[in-house]
Amino acid sequence: MAEFWRWKEYNWHDENKDWRDGELITAGVDVGSVSSQAVIVVDGELYAYSNMRTGSSSPESANNSFNWAIEGTGLTLDDVGFVIGTGYGRVNVPFSHKAITEIACHARGANAMYGPSVRTVLDMGGQDCKVIRCDEKGKVTAFAMNDKCAAGTGRGMEVFADLLAIPIGEVGELSLDVEEEPPPVSSTCVVFAKSEATGLLREGWSKSKVLAAYCSAMAHRVVTLLEQVGVEEDFAITGGIAKNSGVVTRLEKELGIKALPFDTDTQIAGALGAALFAQNLLRKKLAKAGK
Repeated sequence: MAEFWRWKEYNWHDENKDWRDGELITAGVDVGSVSSQAVIVVDGELYAYSNMRTGSSSPESANNSFNWAIEGTGLTLDDVGFVIGTGYGRVNVPFSHKAITEIACHARGANAMYGPSVRTVLDMGGQDCKVIRCDEKGKVTAFAMNDKCAAGTGRGMEVFADLLAIPIGEVGELSLDVEEEPPPVSSTCVVFAKSEATGLLREGWSKSKVLAAYCSAMAHRVVTLLEQVGVEEDFAITGGIAKNSGVVTRLEKELGIKALPFDTDTQIAGALGAALFAQNLLRKKLAKAGK
């Protein structure tokens, strides 16, 4: 039986770069509730990363994501000067030197991915949603977080993809394939929203229309959270839902603001920020040692 909620897991490294030419090699490992990422940074530049499903064990997920990120590079853990853990499982990264919150890491990662003009970051994760205000250096100045229900998160979208037998990667575009926008689902709980969607299907609603109603509700809940902190341009989205055009398009329409386009996997923002924090700490460590 197909598991429609499964998104593509993958790894990457820069084949045009030799990490052995670098001076500062650091890593960030983001063990989230749904996904785990590891990022390797060489002298401040992205060198390698992995993006995979979090397993039942945080330490095992940390090890697996790191090992997959360095696969085929010749790099080993001993070659990495400093490692920072972040995410829900940040204290369970067995080889990390320090743990930093995902809020700080996503702000720093978004700053690196989108540029210093970013002032508002929306991290739409697997089990929660965070709105972060930051300065030109990616330092957090304010934030708000909603972790009370999966309805406004990636996990909620996975539930709907499975319910409607639609591959998770196709949900966004399919939700936009409607003649007119339906009213959003009313339930704020993913369990009740799922029940409501089942009822709408029985009434003859198409899968596209049901997805449109859910994506609309999801976008509206996020806007409510954004308004608590205030949205200041430039506006960036991190996390897996950033790849869902159905949610993003509706979010942009309600806000009246366009999110910045991205060319790097939005799910690695937290791990990237952690790796960059690690670089700063490694530089201080070496300076203190007189190296």
